[in-house]
Amino acid sequence: MERGKEAEDQAAVYLTAHGLHLVERNWRCKGGEIDLIMRDGKTLVFVEVRSRASRRFGGASASITGVKQAHIVHAARWYLSRLGSLPACRFDAVLLDGPELTWLKDAFQAAD
Repeated sequence: MERGKEAEDQAAVYLTAHGLHLVERNWRCKGGEIDLIMRDGKTLVFVEVRSRASRRFGGASASITGVKQAHIVHAARWYLSRLGSLPACRFDAVLLDGPELTWLKDAFQAAD
């Protein structure tokens, strides 16, 4: 659990340094969780943070399965349902493979 928090801390610092603003952290609802919710200008960004010791066995990116994406989208829809108006949104991923950090903008799309 501590490793996940450290990865989220590192991702939040990295994204903030690149101009995003933290809105929420570890937002949960029944059926899903969003690691970081950030703003990039007027766009609301739902960020999944994944960390692996190395890229062996596919690395951090391989751990964002279709099922995981569906849970993130579900949580994002719940989050958005609380807002008065719907902002532009996207789903990003921050991948930590050992010491290497990769930021994927528009890592996946919400299926209708």
